[in-house]
Amino acid sequence: METHLIEEKTLIRTARLVSALFTPFSIPFVAFLVLFLFSYLSIMPLAYKLIVLGIVCCFTILMPALTIFIFRKINGFSVRELGERRNRYVPFFLTAVSYVFCLLMMNRLNIPWYMSGIILAALIMMVISIAVNLRWKLSEHMAGAGAVIGGLVAFSALFGYNPVWWLCVFILAAGVLGTARIILGHHTLGEVLGGFAVGLICALMVLHPVANSFYFFFRHLLFSY
Repeated sequence: METHLIEEKTLIRTARLVSALFTPFSIPFVAFLVLFLFSYLSIMPLAYKLIVLGIVCCFTILMPALTIFIFRKINGFSVRELGERRNRYVPFFLTAVSYVFCLLMMNRLNIPWYMSGIILAALIMMVISIAVNLRWKLSEHMAGAGAVIGGLVAFSALFGYNPVWWLCVFILAAGVLGTARIILGHHTLGEVLGGFAVGLICALMVLHPVANSFYFFFRHLLFSY
């Protein structure tokens, strides 16, 4: 019995660690970092790369984390209470506003579409999650994992590289992450798979060179006024 309890506690701690490592807040920043390190964008000037990474870090990690922390403290919510469906709308909205400002900043700096499209895909993913959250609690962790895999497929078509090994790694990581979310009791299997599907489809629709008309539609919608 004692051995079983130790194993269960170890499993839960491991699941928490996996969830913390693969937080959806970090995905856009990591995507830009990978682009600047492993694609032809590595030839860009260091100052340019630092400016872009600084903007992404500020508006997709620091600002959402700060505003959500303030919201949680004002309302006295615990981390678990904030994860309840009825309390998720404001954090989603605060994060979405930060992403909109990030897009506006990138538009002012004339960042190429396949870079700012990463932020747009994440923004659309959040809007869908907010709408679906009215009836169903999608996993934003798995939406992020799905977006990473969709982004890999899209950028492989754009830059002409073979993504098979990267896909194997990230599909395995997505499986581990989804299992961790279920173990922790934050989501059901359906919510995990639904979140993954939303992230995958959004990334492909915005970033894939064949289907990126969504990017130009939303870009015109955001910046035509």
